[in-house]
Amino acid sequence: MSNTRNTQESQSSQKSQDSQNSSKSHDKQTAQKRPSPMDVLRQARGQLAELTGMEAESVSSFEQTEEGWALEVEVLELERVPDTMSLMASYQVELDTEGQLTGYRRVRRYERGRSDARRSGGR
Repeated sequence: MSNTRNTQESQSSQKSQDSQNSSKSHDKQTAQKRPSPMDVLRQARGQLAELTGMEAESVSSFEQTEEGWALEVEVLELERVPDTMSLMASYQVELDTEGQLTGYRRVRRYERGRSDARRSGGR
């Protein structure tokens, strides 16, 4: 009788360990599917360049959202001499949770040498 009970306890313990290992394995697979923030940045820059033909110079905004990722990327749109007169643009880029680009749009265009106009509270 004690052998039967020991066998049942052993089987129960084994099932519990299998369940825990399965859960850990699933967590690892999920973590492996999810790209790191640096991977997301690289993918966003590469995908935007492929779609627009313009290389990203910098990323000025980067955040994780419920749908994936949102970035603001600065690109050189038109090179001029002197360089401070070159036309730059800011693109809002959206990616899904796996880092695949789902949309982008230009939100601002400006000369490289110009800073944003400073806004005061009441004006």
